[in-house]
Amino acid sequence: MELKVGVLTILATILSLLARVHSKLCALEPLGSGQDDTDQVEAAIAECGQYGELVFGPGDYNITRKMSWNLVASRVDLYGYLNFVPDIQYWLNPDNTYRVVFIQNQASWFVVTGHDFTIDAHGVGGIQGNGQTWWTYYANRTREDGDGRPIAFTLSHVSRGLVKDFRIEAQPFWCNTVADSEDVVYDGMYCNATNTDPAYFGQNVVPNTDGIDTFRSDRVALTNWDITCGDDCLAIKGNTTNLYVANYVCRGGNGIAFGSLGQYVNLPDIVDHVEMQNLTLLRLPSNIQPNMVSGVYLKSWTATVHGVPPTGGGGGGGYVSNVVAKDVYVDQVTVPLHLYQTNGGNSGDTPSYLQFSNLTFVNWSGTSLRSKVVDIECSANAPCPNIQFFNFNVAAPNRTAPDYECVNVVSESGLPGPCNVTG
Repeated sequence: MELKVGVLTILATILSLLARVHSKLCALEPLGSGQDDTDQVEAAIAECGQYGELVFGPGDYNITRKMSWNLVASRVDLYGYLNFVPDIQYWLNPDNTYRVVFIQNQASWFVVTGHDFTIDAHGVGGIQGNGQTWWTYYANRTREDGDGRPIAFTLSHVSRGLVKDFRIEAQPFWCNTVADSEDVVYDGMYCNATNTDPAYFGQNVVPNTDGIDTFRSDRVALTNWDITCGDDCLAIKGNTTNLYVANYVCRGGNGIAFGSLGQYVNLPDIVDHVEMQNLTLLRLPSNIQPNMVSGVYLKSWTATVHGVPPTGGGGGGGYVSNVVAKDVYVDQVTVPLHLYQTNGGNSGDTPSYLQFSNLTFVNWSGTSLRSKVVDIECSANAPCPNIQFFNFNVAAPNRTAPDYECVNVVSESGLPGPCNVTG
């Protein structure tokens, strides 16, 4: 529970600092339908974003251009929504977004930086991403990483930041990302990417709408999250360390991902000390969201390079170690637990040198759509040591006996049946 203790320490530090500031107060109200609120929001941040307090009253604040907040020892109470107007061609122009998440050339339209701040949306405010316009636009167009769809909410170069009870409606792309940051707590986050266009019912027309991607960040906590999406509810990307996740509900999509890792040949990816507990992964009705692929899955590229990022890559090194996933419930997922090291690869590629080790899975229950409920396929060049299970009881379909597969696993213990070891 060391990570949990660290979360409480971060919260106490932020709150004690904020109790001594707020010498300035800025109060805002939305200008109204059709009006542009960007100028007044930016002016208020310039006035009170450092050593001050901002209060956004209820309603929609229309935002028409990229926006950054540099918050220092300040508090934001957000009772309304930052409404990012869905001018697709405008936002697709790279000059009109930030590129602070350089992996896969991701775009951001709203970036928060700074230190010792709280953003509290009180469960009634946040961001309106107007994603349906984007999803319908891309339904018959090629969608790739780095294609310009903006991340809804980005924290970059933040120290000691708290985001609380925040709502993000209809994110066009990733809902959140935290990058190059430390000592960050998200306590209460709601993201909802649900298609409402009847023409695309039963299809995954909301891809890449991840709940959050973590990147190059240390001591981050994600507590009390509720995510509906068409991709990873959580994607733990390279150089994420000391991550604590608790009370996380994932509805639809691909589950909780480690990776993908090893995409950049000269950029080692390290993921170390991740503790996750009370995870709930639920399949939605197929007319709403047709896939619920994984519970938890871990993936790396092969050691052979195919093309260049953001769509190609491979050959990167690093490691993933000291991971605990406990108290996990999966509902009709396709593969409850999956580890593979062939993402983006071909048969005959050189196996990955990125190693997964010291992985622990405790108190798992629920149902799988396939008999193989555990599929751990490690690289021949980096076999996986110390894979442990405690009380792992995910049911296979039709009351059949569950199957477990281990490939290039050095040591495994605790599964209720034999793990068919090969490699």
